[in-house]
Amino acid sequence: MKLRVINGPNLNMTGRREPSVYGSETLDDINNQLRDFAQGQGITLDFFQSNSEGALIDAVHDVLLKGFDGCVINAGAYTHYSFALRDAIAATGKPFVEVHLSNIHAREEFRHTSVIAPVCIGQIAGLGKLGYQLAVEALAAYDNKGPLEK
Repeated sequence: MKLRVINGPNLNMTGRREPSVYGSETLDDINNQLRDFAQGQGITLDFFQSNSEGALIDAVHDVLLKGFDGCVINAGAYTHYSFALRDAIAATGKPFVEVHLSNIHAREEFRHTSVIAPVCIGQIAGLGKLGYQLAVEALAAYDNKGPLEK
C-alpha cells in the first residue's frame, strides 16, 4: 500500500508554533515516526507540505495521478474555507482521512467547520501526532475491507 501524507499551511512550524497547542516535536519528527510505523505495516508513505493552496491542490491531484491508494491530509486553516481543496479531494475518488493535531471543535468557532470533511472517509482531531498513525491504520483497514461501516 502506498499513501500520501499532505500537510498544509504553518505545519512546517510545528514544534515552534504554539507548542501548547501543537506539541513540541517538529513535523520532520512526526513524519519520521510515522514512516517507521508505516514501514512496520508494509505501507510506503510519501510526505508533502506546502503553505500554498495551489501546491496543495496539485499534491492532492497527484494522489490519483501517481497511483496512491489514499491520503492523510492536515489541511491546516484551508480546512475551514478552501472549496478548491475540497473539490480536488472529491475529484480523486480516493479515500482521504482528515487529521488535526489540535481539537478543532474545542477551539475558536471558525475552526469548528470543515469544508473537506464531507469528502473524506473520516476526521481525527485533538489526538496530536497519534492522529496521523490512526489515519494510516484507517486507510489500511479501508483498503483491505472496502468502505468502513457507517
